[in-house]
Amino acid sequence: MLGALKNAFKIEDLRRKMLFTLAMLLVFRIGSFIPTPGIDARGLAAKMGEGSVFGLLDLFTGGALSRFTIFALGVNPYITASIVLQLLTVVIPRLEELAKEGIEGRKKMAQYTRWGTLVLAVIQAYGTLLYVREFVINPGPASTLLIITTLTAGSMFLMWLGEKISEQGIGNGISLLIFFGIVARLPATAYSIAQALGEGGVSIFAVLLFLLVAVLLIAGVVVIQQAQRRIPVQYAKRVVGRRLYGGQSTHIPLRINHAGVIPVIFASSVLAFPLTLFQLVPALAKYSNYLRYGSFWYALVYVILIIFFTYFYTAITFNSIQVADNIKKYGGFIPGLRPGRATAEYLERVLSRLTLVGALFLAAIAVAPFLITGVFKFQGFYFGGTSLLIMVGVALDTMMQIEAQLLMRRYEGFIS
Repeated sequence: MLGALKNAFKIEDLRRKMLFTLAMLLVFRIGSFIPTPGIDARGLAAKMGEGSVFGLLDLFTGGALSRFTIFALGVNPYITASIVLQLLTVVIPRLEELAKEGIEGRKKMAQYTRWGTLVLAVIQAYGTLLYVREFVINPGPASTLLIITTLTAGSMFLMWLGEKISEQGIGNGISLLIFFGIVARLPATAYSIAQALGEGGVSIFAVLLFLLVAVLLIAGVVVIQQAQRRIPVQYAKRVVGRRLYGGQSTHIPLRINHAGVIPVIFASSVLAFPLTLFQLVPALAKYSNYLRYGSFWYALVYVILIIFFTYFYTAITFNSIQVADNIKKYGGFIPGLRPGRATAEYLERVLSRLTLVGALFLAAIAVAPFLITGVFKFQGFYFGGTSLLIMVGVALDTMMQIEAQLLMRRYEGFIS
C-alpha cells in the first residue's frame, strides 16, 4: 500500500488531484471551527450529549454541529435533495428523460439538486435553530435571519466543495467530507472511552469486546464490498470482412453490495428530517424521543431505510434490461439462456437475491453497536457500525479509484 502511494505521487496529474483533495478537506476542517454568530456554543455542546440523532449528525460533521459552526448542517441537505430527486425520477417521466440525456441531462439534474439543497438547507437551518433557540444570545428577527443565512451558506459551500473534489480530485467529494468528519472525531471518541474507563463507567472487558467487534465489522465490510457473483457470458464467433471476431468467454461481475455505502448515508440523512419537523411543529415535539439515537424505534426505522435504499439505489444504477440488450447486440449470451428478455429476467433475479444479502448485512452492521452500547452503557457514544461502514466503504472506493489510475499507467497498485 505504501509503495502504491509512492507510485501515485510520482505521477504529476494524480499527485495534483490528491493534493487538491487534501487541500479541500483542510478547508472543510478549518470551517468546522468558525463559529456561527449569535449562539452560545458552550451551552449547546452539553445538549448534544443527551442522545438525540443530532449527536450522530455531529459525528458526520466532525463536531461542527455541537460547536454550531458555519458548517453545522454538513452535507445533509444535499444528500436529502439527491434522494428526493432520485425518487422523483422514478415517477416523473421528464426527469427520467433528463437522466438519460448524457452530460447535458446530468448538468440539468445537478442544477435541480442544487436548488433543492438550497430549499432544504433553509428548512433544516430553521428547524435546527428552533432546537437550540435557548442558546441564542440575542433572540429576535435579525439574529434568526443571520443564523439561518449563515448555516445555509455553509451547507451550500460544502456542496460546492464536494463537487469540486469529485471533478478535480480523487474520490466522491460528498462521501469524503463525511469520511473526514468521522475520522476527525476519532481522537475525541477514544478520549471519551478512556475517560469512562478510568471513572469506572465501563469495564475493560466492554472496551475490548467493542474493539474486537469493530475489527470483525471492518473485515466483514471489506469482504461484502469486494464480493461478487460472476455471471459467465459467451460471445459467438462472427466474420466481418476477412477477420474473425468473438468466440471468447467473459463474465458480468454482480456485486453483493452493489449500492456500496450510499444506503447508510441516505438512511442517516433521512432520519434527521423527522427531528427537524418535530422542531418546526411543537405539537409533534413529544414524539422526538421515539427516534432517539439507540432506541428500538430508531434502530427499526434505520434497518427498514437501509434495506429500502439498498434496493432502490441498486435498481437505478443497474439496468438489467439494458445490460441484456448490450449482450445481445454484440452477439453474446449467457449459457443456457436465450438472449434478450430471458437474460434480463435472470440478471434481475440473481441481483435481487444478492441485494437482499447485502442489505441485511448492512443493516446488521449498522445496528449491532446499539446492542453493545446498550448492554455496556457507553453514554454519549456515537461511533459504531454506521461510522465503520462509511469509513471502510469510502476508503475502499477511493482506493479503487487510485488503483484504476495506477493501472492505466502500468504501475503496481494496492491489489496485485
